[in-house]
Amino acid sequence: MERTDLTRLKKCMQRALKGEALTIGFFGGSITQDCAATAHENCYAYRVFQWWEKTFPKAELHYVNGGIGGTTSHFGVSRAAADLLMYQPDLVVVDFSVNDEANEFFQETYEGLLRKILTWKSEPAVLLLNNVFYDTGKNAQEYHNAVGNWYHLPHVSIKDTVYRRMKSGMYTREELTQDGLHPNDKGHELLAEELIAFFQKVLADIQSQEAEAPFPEPMTENAYEQAKRLTIREISPELLGFAADAQEKRGHLDIFKNGWIGKKPGEKIIFEVTASCLAVQYRKTVAKPALRAKLALDGDTENIRILDGSFEEDWGDCLYLEPILHHGERMEHRVEIEILDDGKKEAAPFCLLSLIIA
Repeated sequence: MERTDLTRLKKCMQRALKGEALTIGFFGGSITQDCAATAHENCYAYRVFQWWEKTFPKAELHYVNGGIGGTTSHFGVSRAAADLLMYQPDLVVVDFSVNDEANEFFQETYEGLLRKILTWKSEPAVLLLNNVFYDTGKNAQEYHNAVGNWYHLPHVSIKDTVYRRMKSGMYTREELTQDGLHPNDKGHELLAEELIAFFQKVLADIQSQEAEAPFPEPMTENAYEQAKRLTIREISPELLGFAADAQEKRGHLDIFKNGWIGKKPGEKIIFEVTASCLAVQYRKTVAKPALRAKLALDGDTENIRILDGSFEEDWGDCLYLEPILHHGERMEHRVEIEILDDGKKEAAPFCLLSLIIA
């Protein structure tokens, strides 16, 4: 395994010891957002931030939490600038190992996200966090940490620590999580302790300095580093019945805003975008039944994609991201979406939130 490069992190700590201003960022899914914690102050991210405040009392520290529940690194790389990097973070903890599937597609989107963060003007230190499904032990850390090792990044695995101790009988599953995924207050506390233990180890060895590792060429095809999210703010598609949602968006957690809404069968929306990778992001709702739509790419009516607005799970509405084109020809593509006639008199509208292109 390649050596872990702690140069950026030690520089952050040295600056903190001198009393400088630093921004500590957290970026990921629902666990980072604070899901299942009784208060945001009890989630792992804020607990870790409090350790930085306590450990470096002279520093001027700022906290940024860019977690959004139910989202992957594919969405993450497209929103990183708006929800995290615009604040010029000096340290970022990245958490997508239970939202990304363990496969090469998400390994590539994850690499795009890491490269976008690492090459940002503020040159942040990056720490990878691998959360885990407590019932199965599954996560994407094998794929994620392979990317991390490529860039010499440190990682903290909850699968290899807290989960392993639970399996040995030190904790019951119910002590840590009620649903098998989202930690309760105790689970968040134990998760934070693992991150804090890592930071404490680095701080204890802060005088040991090595040259920063050279920034490598991409490990994957890396088509997603420059991914962009297109909403009503960035693109004006042809509206044939669909209406733009102009309601004010209030913060990054107000996720079902600034897209386009279709309410009747036959209504259409048409985009023309230049890209080699393309995905549509739409709402799947628990308020069933919901309208469905069909998508045709470049006029190909033989390979229609059905977009179903109904959500089969019960935890709430889902911001669903569906890849349409991956490593295709970079050219102008036409995306046509039309509401289907399912014969339902009362159905929730079809809400298209964005196109994500790369």
